[in-house]
Amino acid sequence: MHKVEHLDHLEKGIRQLVEEFVEAGRPSVLHQSIQERRAGYLSTVALAGDKVELYSIRDVTMDNMTLRIYQSVDQSDLPVLIYYHGGCFVSGDLETHDQQMRQLAYEGKALVIAVHYRLAPEYTYPTAHDDALRAVQIVREHVTAWGGDRNRITIAGDSAGGHLALVTCLRLKEQGDWLPQRQILIYPMLDASGTSTTYAQYGNDYIVTRDVLISGYEAYFGDLPLDHPEVSPLYAEDLTGLPETYMLTAEFDPLLFENEAFYRKLLLADVNAHCRRYLGVNHGFFQMAGISIAARQSLHDVATMIYR
Repeated sequence: MHKVEHLDHLEKGIRQLVEEFVEAGRPSVLHQSIQERRAGYLSTVALAGDKVELYSIRDVTMDNMTLRIYQSVDQSDLPVLIYYHGGCFVSGDLETHDQQMRQLAYEGKALVIAVHYRLAPEYTYPTAHDDALRAVQIVREHVTAWGGDRNRITIAGDSAGGHLALVTCLRLKEQGDWLPQRQILIYPMLDASGTSTTYAQYGNDYIVTRDVLISGYEAYFGDLPLDHPEVSPLYAEDLTGLPETYMLTAEFDPLLFENEAFYRKLLLADVNAHCRRYLGVNHGFFQMAGISIAARQSLHDVATMIYR
């Protein structure tokens, strides 16, 4: 069993998780059923820290879609965050990301709306993408009545959710009707080929492995070409006119290289963009505020972005 490189460069809490993963023989999701994979993701909620109490949390079902609305204070015209959870297109739900949504609503003094989109393998492309776009349209239509400001909408997501946030913005741009005020992409999945340098460097030891990511792409997109712009938005041709974009990346993430390559493409397209790399952490750290200083800082950073 080879020694993990850079182990001493990880935050203490993350390092312990990585050590346990490696000592367990690097268990692969390829040997799990989809139900086991989803249950495994749900079990990581224990790493997210305490639940913040809010003024109101309620589920709304419209057009066969469930949205969870987090309201921090009893006010109207709050800034709005629409959030797509991660899970590599096959797992994740409103519960896996509950603590983060509470924290963002509380600290961002915002109306946070979490989207429950349909997952693969039961639902394949373009279901999740269509759900993501429909959610934005539903929110924009109804958010004033829910206490939000329809002119201050931010779209965000992590991992597969970051992918969905970006593709939703690209679709809205193409429609030419309106765009959100900004998008926040937290280590988004952008290149289904998995061929970048950091896939090779960080794709085996850091829990969210190459197998985790690529199997998710395969379950959702099937045999679509890897360079299709809605499979791999890294290859989207026209980024000009996208809204202000914030990207959060992780030092020991297979997606690090593609994320930062996309940031440079945004700059070339004259998009107002900012990218911050969090050191000492792996893919998924945003949900680990219970054990990670970087996670707590990233939540604070995102909350600050919403309120601008």
